[in-house]
Amino acid sequence: MKKILFVCMGNICRSPAAEGVMKSLLNKNGIKDKVYVDSAGTIDYHTGEFPDPRMIEVASERGYELNHRARQITKSDLENFDYIITMDNQIYKSVNRLDSQKQYQHKIFKMTDFLSEMEADEIPDPYYGNKEDFEYSLDLIEDAAKGLLNRIQNEM
Repeated sequence: MKKILFVCMGNICRSPAAEGVMKSLLNKNGIKDKVYVDSAGTIDYHTGEFPDPRMIEVASERGYELNHRARQITKSDLENFDYIITMDNQIYKSVNRLDSQKQYQHKIFKMTDFLSEMEADEIPDPYYGNKEDFEYSLDLIEDAAKGLLNRIQNEM
């Protein structure tokens, strides 16, 4: 079974959205039982909370269910997951610092590495923005999730 972990800062906007989008894609493609998906944050400030209500609303409008409870990434996640997908450059650097022995570099990616139609260097954090900011982040996440799904399907 492949295991994917999406990581953002607080685990209440981008990474739970990516988790919800990926779970939906896996379900639609009949492989939800072959891939485990989770998400985490680099900080513990929101631990135990549900996703941001604004992200839940935007995701719900597109048919995605976000019911994850925030948690902080751990060193054991680096070992246990096949893909650790970060949302922006700062998160990418933070996750790489967590890998002090440099054993898991081959597993750590930026979400934008999987974009196929859109172009961006990061998935912007919409937390301090408006609904359009949440929609744009979700647009990028949807595009990248399709690219990641294609990669995973090619590995199966």
